Amino acid sequence: MSSSSADPSSKLPLKPIPGSYGHPFFGAIKDRLDYFYNQGRDEFFATRVQKYHSTIIKTNMPPGPFIAQNPRVIALLDAVSFPVLFDSSKVEKRNVFVGTFFPSVSFTGGYRVCAFLDPSEPSHTSLKTFFLSILASKHNTFIPLFRTCLSQLFTDIEDKISSQKKAFFNSLSDATSFSFLFRLFCEKDPSSTKIGSKGPTMIDKWIALQLAPLATLNPPSFLKYLDDLLLHTFPFPFFLVKSDYKKLYEAFYEHSAPILDKAESFGIKRGEACHNLVFLACFNSYAGMKTFFPTLIKWVAQAGENLHTQLAHEIRTVVNQEGGVTFQALDKMTLTKSVVYESLRIEPPVPFQYGEAKKDMVVHSHDASYQIKKGEMIFGYQPFATNDPKVFDHPREFVGHRFVGEEGEKLLKYVYWSNDRETKDPTVKDKQCPGKDLVVLLARVFLVELFLCYDTLTVETKKGIGLESSVTITSLSKATST
Repeated sequence: MSSSSADPSSKLPLKPIPGSYGHPFFGAIKDRLDYFYNQGRDEFFATRVQKYHSTIIKTNMPPGPFIAQNPRVIALLDAVSFPVLFDSSKVEKRNVFVGTFFPSVSFTGGYRVCAFLDPSEPSHTSLKTFFLSILASKHNTFIPLFRTCLSQLFTDIEDKISSQKKAFFNSLSDATSFSFLFRLFCEKDPSSTKIGSKGPTMIDKWIALQLAPLATLNPPSFLKYLDDLLLHTFPFPFFLVKSDYKKLYEAFYEHSAPILDKAESFGIKRGEACHNLVFLACFNSYAGMKTFFPTLIKWVAQAGENLHTQLAHEIRTVVNQEGGVTFQALDKMTLTKSVVYESLRIEPPVPFQYGEAKKDMVVHSHDASYQIKKGEMIFGYQPFATNDPKVFDHPREFVGHRFVGEEGEKLLKYVYWSNDRETKDPTVKDKQCPGKDLVVLLARVFLVELFLCYDTLTVETKKGIGLESSVTITSLSKATST
């Protein structure tokens, strides 16, 4: 790690923030077309960093007109400046969960759910306390329940490979993720409720309508203007998914009575608690797993048999020594932990962070200081922060052992996927993901179960429509040793 990645000195030169917003209307449209079609997301930022010789720049962020009133942001594109977005004393997180626009509260039962609240709002404290309490009460359920769900997943994958010579991982993983989450919070198999097997499809549509302004269907170039007009000009109305959301809400309301009872003890109305529970389970958790599990499988599979052999040896040795898959066993798997962190680093499941400056402040990059004024929107593009070459050697390479050992563990403070440093734990006073530790745990269990059952695997990947990669498993080799 370079010494320049240490906290910047106050002696760094104070410079004006470079970049341009262009014309108030057409500048935003131009940037939007560049971002989605002409350049693509990474190239959009990379060309501007190169042009302005700065990792802190002015730009417009999608969707712009007519969905977002103000698309102008100060973009933070390095590991040093990015963490200012975690500081609730400096930035406000009110209604910026998805960026410069705010989806209709119709999608969440008329409530501004916890994700859209700033920590300064009293209801944020009560709702996040409620979330942390739920997760703590389910602690002993996580591992056995997820292992049960994974057993079914691997059976389904093997059946697909046997019959079709390959298995599309994403849809099978989505079904597993939703089954786990519904059974975790409602203690019931969703297939035995009114949701049936349609839970993932219902959620996907509900999320897609809210996030459409940030997405593209990746059309051929001659259709880009139609794609832009369809997705980025006007928000989709809630009524298109009203019946699906109603079924989801009613299923959670009917089967999560103990959790909703607990919410009332925190002073939260039952209906508000249930809409927040649906958002926590379906948007925060399911959508995160929908993005991250294909990413994890993609990078691990592409790393090759040498890493697979090392993972299998570590996992099987520790499980045999500990007598099973336990929290203690998982904690001893240093390579397995590192591989999960490396997956979260190289391709974070949530690439964007936003916050509005609460006051005038000075933000540092590696080599300069910049003043941000009160009221300006700050945007962080996390893949550039966690792939910062001044912090990580060979940042664009997947290095499975990157976080092993004392020096490797020091780099964990630069892994930001959970809306804070990996070395921090969520509290009611911040916006860090309340399920941060659960996500890391599930990813470890996923790898453990995979390499207890199999020696190696191969995949084919391509870019998906959303943030996730599209992954197809083409082979699985059964474990030859235990």
